[in-house]
Amino acid sequence: MSGSECLSAAGGENGLRPPLAGAAAAFGSCAGFRLPPPEGDGRVFEECGPKLQFYHSLTQYWEICERNLWVLVVGRFPKEHRIGIPEFKYVANMHGDETVGRELLLHLIEHLVTNDGKDVEITNLINSTRIHLMPSMNPDGFEAVVKPDCFYSNGRENSNYYDLNRNFPDAFELNNVSRQPETAAVMEWLKTETFVLSANLHGGALVASYPFDNGVPATGTLYSRSITPDDDVFQYLAHTYASRNPTMKKGDQCKTKMNFPNGITNGYSWYPLKGGMQDYNYIWAQCFEITLELSCCKYPHEEKLPFFWNKNKASLIEYIKQVHLGVKGQVFDQNGNPLPNVIVEVQNRKHICPYRTNKFGEYYLLLLPGSYIINVTVPGHDPYLTNVVIPEKSQNFSALKKDILLPFRVQLDSIPVSNPSCSKIPLYSDLPSQSEATKPSLFLFLVTVFHIFVK
Repeated sequence: MSGSECLSAAGGENGLRPPLAGAAAAFGSCAGFRLPPPEGDGRVFEECGPKLQFYHSLTQYWEICERNLWVLVVGRFPKEHRIGIPEFKYVANMHGDETVGRELLLHLIEHLVTNDGKDVEITNLINSTRIHLMPSMNPDGFEAVVKPDCFYSNGRENSNYYDLNRNFPDAFELNNVSRQPETAAVMEWLKTETFVLSANLHGGALVASYPFDNGVPATGTLYSRSITPDDDVFQYLAHTYASRNPTMKKGDQCKTKMNFPNGITNGYSWYPLKGGMQDYNYIWAQCFEITLELSCCKYPHEEKLPFFWNKNKASLIEYIKQVHLGVKGQVFDQNGNPLPNVIVEVQNRKHICPYRTNKFGEYYLLLLPGSYIINVTVPGHDPYLTNVVIPEKSQNFSALKKDILLPFRVQLDSIPVSNPSCSKIPLYSDLPSQSEATKPSLFLFLVTVFHIFVK
């Protein structure tokens, strides 16, 4: 059965605005993502190629108003993680009245599944990446919009009237709010996958915003910004998306007083935000996430949808490819045993919640071309240092592969199951007021500009 036949067979009228009927059918969806029972769709997906895609919900964690959070996974091995295949995700519509991202992900689903085997770039991307797509994190909010508006509608919050992008634990100050079911579901989801790169899709502005959204003097707030140890990578990622969107890259298209040079901004520099999802992803889930504001109007008319897809298609695809930046591999002891939950960090860019290997002993470090020293820390042993050089010309749909063989044997029961230093508290509250890493650096600026414009 062909891709177009699969889309047709998966469902008929689904209530979504054209031209998205085909994508929604591939997703198995009806309006509001109230999907039919999985067994009703399973036959279609089995016939149309189960090795490419499958969908699941986070319903085991939550359910409000009988609407689930649905995720579609696209990849050569969609139902499980495979060693060496990085995990990527897009999440849209966490503000229910910001609808462009939701529609774009439906278009993206259709584009991926119908071009597999036809388009070389898409085929390579599917072969090398496991792509998770959540078109709506807030389906209740979306359904609550009675009168769509460009600036604000009552569907922004969830059905309990909470802003989901202010509802996550915060690393800089106590966020003592009632954790919402949608938020809890996403937090649990992040524990189940080794996500490497992500973006959450919003509306109401036109800019790619990168962490941190909140901050303290130690992260640079005295300079009206809040930067991560990986600021060069985040600037590059934001620019990768914005530079391929001909409207976003202009930086001043929303007729407001805000001007975003090259269409990117540090989140804190724009405005401080407590309890945001992108900071949570980076600090507690080892996942680099940026926020994509995709339209000046939050809820545009349906005739505008082809315009937004055409402006964002290249950016959406190119951004997924960045999951293959840097270096990846496994950590083994001298007997060849993969080591889970050991710290793997780059010197001079340590994270406040140290990045660790997953249960397969894998690590993924997003890095720009250059020379780095990787520090592997195993309890009861001295740190193990190894050099790595990321080449200027990236490999084809793969980060540099570097397995690390430690010169000693490790008792697996000596490695803690969890990291006690990463409790959900304001981790940055006890840092010195100013860090060398947050001071303005001409070198860092020039390195970032170089990699942005020579790519």
